[in-house]
Amino acid sequence: MSKKKTFSTRIDEDKLKALKHLAVDLDKSLGVLLEEAIEDLCKKYKKKKK
Repeated sequence: MSKKKTFSTRIDEDKLKALKHLAVDLDKSLGVLLEEAIEDLCKKYKKKKK
């Protein structure tokens, strides 16, 4: 696994609330869910390039 870096960003309040609820429902951290979402997004756009 690669070294982790900290970054900050701003997100819509409703989207953050939904993400927090999902994290509780799935018993996962926000960080884990964000990493999963970023991976999925990168795969999505990588497929479109081909």
